[in-house]
Amino acid sequence: MYNTKFKEGHIELKHVLYMTGKTLSAIGIVEIVAAITSLLYREWNMLFNLMIGIGLFFIISFIFIFIGRDTKEERFSWGAGMSMVALTWALGALISAVPPYLSGHFASYLDAFFEVMSGYTTTGLVLIQDLDHAPMGLNMWRHLICYIGGQGMVLMTLSFLSSGMRGLLKAYMGEARDEQIFPNVMHTARIIWSVSLLYLILGTFALTINGILIGLPLDMAFFRGLWMFLGGWDTAGFAPQSQNAMYFHSLSYEIVCMTLMILGTINFALHYFILTGNYKEGIRNAEIKSLFTTVTILSFLGAVALRGIYPNGLVSFRKTFYHFLSAHTGTGFATIYSQQFFYEWNDTAIILITIAMLAGGSVCSTAGGIKALRIAILANALVNDIKKMIKPDSAVVVEKFHHLKEITLHDRLVRNASIIILLYIVTFSFGTLAGTFLGYPLKAAMFESASALGNVGLSIGITQPSMPDALKIIYIFMMWVGRLEFMSVIALFAFLFKEAKEG
Repeated sequence: MYNTKFKEGHIELKHVLYMTGKTLSAIGIVEIVAAITSLLYREWNMLFNLMIGIGLFFIISFIFIFIGRDTKEERFSWGAGMSMVALTWALGALISAVPPYLSGHFASYLDAFFEVMSGYTTTGLVLIQDLDHAPMGLNMWRHLICYIGGQGMVLMTLSFLSSGMRGLLKAYMGEARDEQIFPNVMHTARIIWSVSLLYLILGTFALTINGILIGLPLDMAFFRGLWMFLGGWDTAGFAPQSQNAMYFHSLSYEIVCMTLMILGTINFALHYFILTGNYKEGIRNAEIKSLFTTVTILSFLGAVALRGIYPNGLVSFRKTFYHFLSAHTGTGFATIYSQQFFYEWNDTAIILITIAMLAGGSVCSTAGGIKALRIAILANALVNDIKKMIKPDSAVVVEKFHHLKEITLHDRLVRNASIIILLYIVTFSFGTLAGTFLGYPLKAAMFESASALGNVGLSIGITQPSMPDALKIIYIFMMWVGRLEFMSVIALFAFLFKEAKEG
């Protein structure tokens, strides 16, 4: 019995290593783009740093693929699939942090790891120093990390490298994706990347033209446009300058960025439906209704709470709506300094934007947070329970909602949504308590905890190189579990425990 269990566990471990190796090699290939950027700008030190990172990816991926090579034709189990995702995200971030650390723009390797995990999880909290003078190759790598994380590390592998393995649905769902566009997972992955590449071209073009019109040189307009697209579409909030989106001082630039925030937080499946001519789905979809309802309500309440803070109504609307949209979509672009949240925004506004950050965007999108679909499910469940109380006991009440198709509101859906929401609340509370324990005011600790867990990236001033290392580690963990929605990380710890127990 012991030997059988050991053998099964060993096979699952080889499964995990094989697919992890495939994904790490894919990330290494993408990093070559950053190296080419450094080569074009003759940044020899940064080029050398990036080559070290690429080499590490290829060496480690080769070892993992070699170990697991004889399992590539076998079916993935749920435990192996989910565990592989969490392990890949952790290892991918650890290796990706090496070039940024070697660049000299981070006080420690922990700071570089924090920033890279923030990028992969599309959070956007930053610890980089002297960003305004960072090498072009480093900025390219920072933003490519957002692009990989927004679509999904494993999804990239399913799109371009994987073949011959069965049961890859487990790995797909391990990246917090609850639905498929097509029955075939690899086909779904390719559609998602096709949609992303289409928006990459259109969004970069729009921002480049906008950059030229506001006076940027052509190459800077292009690169800043590309990087701001990656930060907006992937709801990551990274920017190539320390002033973030405020750097541009342009209403038209803000409007394009807000459009990208909205597009990035919409379900990939819904993008596919609309792009293929099914426009009605955008109106009927319960998740879209939920998302725009909560954005509108929270923005309106935020504007009321902040009345009198800004000089006139137009400026007030512009600042309030921009930041509440940035918070709710999980983007993290900002047009004010971090300290202004603490010193200018009142407690009511801070609570409202904290709720927006936790609420998040759509499922199967680049956004984090609880997600609009789960909020819609709980709202429909509440309506259903009220109907049951009003109607006679003999009446049969069946509640349905439309999300890509008509869905019956089963208890299982409500239970799953409730569990995830409960985990978010518990983890948010833990992060808030940790912040207050380490000496930060309650409202600041709440704000930063919600930003890390909801993968948002807005900061109230806590996130900086001088913050305690313990809080950096806590936020890294929160960003990780928030992006993967807990289950993959729980599966990884359970898998490792089982492997250790079985020898």
